[in-house]
Amino acid sequence: MPEFAGAGTGPAWEHQEAVAPRQWPDPDELLQGMNPQQEAAVIHTGGPLLIVAGAGSGKTRVLSHRIAYLLATGQAHPGQILAITFTNKAAAEMRERIEALIGDAAKSMWISTFHSSCVRILRREAKVIGLNSNFSIYDSADSLRLITLVTKGLDLDPKKFAPKAIMHKISALKNDLIDEEENALSTNFNEPFAAAVAEVYKGYASRLRQANAMDFDDLIAQTVYMFRAFPGVAEYYRRRFRHVLVDEYQDTNHAQYALVREIVGPDDGGPAGIAPAQLTVVGDSDQSIYAFRGADIRNIVEFEQDYPNADTIKLEQNYRSTQNILSAANAVISRNPNRREKRLWTAEGDGEKIIGYVAESEHEEARFIAKEIDRLQDETDLRPGDVAIFYRTNAQSRAIEDILVRVGLPYRVVGGTRFYERKEIKDALAYLRALVNPDDDVNLRRILNEPKRGIGDRAEGAVAALAERERVSFSVAMARAEEAPGIASRSLNAVNAFAKMMGDLSEVASTSTPATALEAVLEQTGYLEALRTSTDPQDESRVENLAELVAVVREFSTDNPEGTLGEFLEQVSLVADADQIPDAPGGSEAEAAAAVAEAKRLGVVTLMTLHTAKGLEFPVVFLTGLEHGLFPHSRSATDPKELAEERRLAYVGLTRARKRLYITRSEVRSMWGQSQYNPASQFIEEIPEDLIQWKREGTARMAPVAGNFGTSRYSGSSWGAGTSVGGRDSGVLPPSISARTAAGRVQPQKEVVSVSVGDKVNHTAFGNGVVLEISGAGDKMVAKVRFEIGEKRLLLRYAPLVKED
Repeated sequence: MPEFAGAGTGPAWEHQEAVAPRQWPDPDELLQGMNPQQEAAVIHTGGPLLIVAGAGSGKTRVLSHRIAYLLATGQAHPGQILAITFTNKAAAEMRERIEALIGDAAKSMWISTFHSSCVRILRREAKVIGLNSNFSIYDSADSLRLITLVTKGLDLDPKKFAPKAIMHKISALKNDLIDEEENALSTNFNEPFAAAVAEVYKGYASRLRQANAMDFDDLIAQTVYMFRAFPGVAEYYRRRFRHVLVDEYQDTNHAQYALVREIVGPDDGGPAGIAPAQLTVVGDSDQSIYAFRGADIRNIVEFEQDYPNADTIKLEQNYRSTQNILSAANAVISRNPNRREKRLWTAEGDGEKIIGYVAESEHEEARFIAKEIDRLQDETDLRPGDVAIFYRTNAQSRAIEDILVRVGLPYRVVGGTRFYERKEIKDALAYLRALVNPDDDVNLRRILNEPKRGIGDRAEGAVAALAERERVSFSVAMARAEEAPGIASRSLNAVNAFAKMMGDLSEVASTSTPATALEAVLEQTGYLEALRTSTDPQDESRVENLAELVAVVREFSTDNPEGTLGEFLEQVSLVADADQIPDAPGGSEAEAAAAVAEAKRLGVVTLMTLHTAKGLEFPVVFLTGLEHGLFPHSRSATDPKELAEERRLAYVGLTRARKRLYITRSEVRSMWGQSQYNPASQFIEEIPEDLIQWKREGTARMAPVAGNFGTSRYSGSSWGAGTSVGGRDSGVLPPSISARTAAGRVQPQKEVVSVSVGDKVNHTAFGNGVVLEISGAGDKMVAKVRFEIGEKRLLLRYAPLVKED
């Protein structure tokens, strides 16, 4: 095999000399301060090892010390270690800890995400699978753009066959290692959506190959395919990596699971007779919350079946939370079926009781939270920067934000548009990607008329038709634009000018630093000038964002003096997409952690979804919206697997709290334009009564009504209505609600309230207001109303609105 030439620092592994033992830390010192289970995990030798690491049990410390211990005891040298994490943040934290233990030797290890590791392998082996090593990496937006083009080319109705739905299905197929050919063979073409997916998948895969590009799912799937198709390549990496360590194993999907098995190698050594690598996986099935993006909890639950000679060590001592918080979390998660028994405990004492509060409405819930934060400031050493407010869905933050603004409590929502998803950033990067890989049709066509240069859809279509007819890339067709069918002379001149400009920029990019290339793009394309001369006030901030991108490129060059533009784009791709958090349009785990750190520095309250909260911790946590239909989500009512996932999400939320935990819910909540009465979440019922101090117990609780949540599965003895527990069960609706609701809902067939501009009205949740505008007619009549909390647009047929005299 040729010498290893993967990206990154450090010498080639074949030529590494053993580092003298005296340079490593003393093995006994690495074990100091560890509890017996942690120590056992660090010193384990032999077969595969599963470390079941409960929340706050010090798993990152155990992993980093295990790696250092392998080196200090002579069991491995740095080039033989592959440590895989899920996020760049986790990889950076682990690398930092290992460097603190062993110094610069950590640089010659592979400590990276699944995707980063696969990119390094694929760049090196690109020719084996028929790619150029400078292949582009498409993020989800690029993939959607290309799939949309393929869908249009197949004349599929986007309303019936939404490109985004097709993209998600293709992603799921790739994560299950089902390629386009295998999928086509197993597709029932009498089923329209499946048939559409099969056709689009084939076209999409073909267009990716033509563009010398891969999407994120390909990075792992293609690596697995390559290892299986070329045993010599797999053997090379099996000989190299003798110790494989995987963090957050419960979050692996099938493709990632298969990748680990391929690198570790078969138990019998396979044809080459290579003994399997020492495998260590760390995870907690109780914190598996990403099933909807492909994570397969069976990978960790059935680990001992996959590796019959494996040992298992449980880390149950928690170093984060008080015992009351842990007891609540243990009680909730214990209701999940088919789980490995594990009970978190701490030596730090019981701590404060959990505070419970049942509010009349979501705004009253928010008011209680604001008052409690003020009280904690006055009576304790806790400050707003110590506080996090969690919710199940992003929409819940609105009411909380309204109240925090009104009372003057500063806050930060971990969310918003991610830096690398902003249009101006994606445009600039698209230029750079098109320079590095001219065959990248998606990015080239993205910036064809950005800024406006007189190349319209018709001209683009003409060049695309030529590319399709001649089976060449868009850039090649663009150079022959005069042959494009039906292209106007004016458009031809614009296309030729664009092609010449890209040629000039390509020369700059190939002979200068990445920062110089970016600056040339921004100036010579006229992109920056268009923003500077714009009258849109938003464009000033877009210029600032581009300045930030230039700073990012310069920082890359400072850290990597020999780094190329292609390497910078690869780093951006991996950072921008690999850490993306589901249900959190606010971006990556790294961005979330940075936002939380900034919030603490500024001393402001942090607001975030529960999915975003994984991996973080706060002295004070408010877990809000604990209502059936909201949390657990309504879709879990009839699906035991969904309910188990919701309970794991609750467990994650509970175990983020260090000192104080609040659980809150609202008796009535405005949802989809109507007031919805939601019964208490069963997760509240699952927490032992003696752990909770109720500040307000509420006036009612009802079992879900069939048709409201689909079933009344919780109306039985487990937590049903009519049984008074701690005064929380009166079984009647509050008078303020019952007058306008039946079965907990506003009636959609009610008569549309008649209002005019200037009328005073009252809304159940928003209070008193004045009608500013009326639009639409009949059932579709909409009123714009100014309330004390701000202006709202309400569909009158559903809104709980009453006209005041």
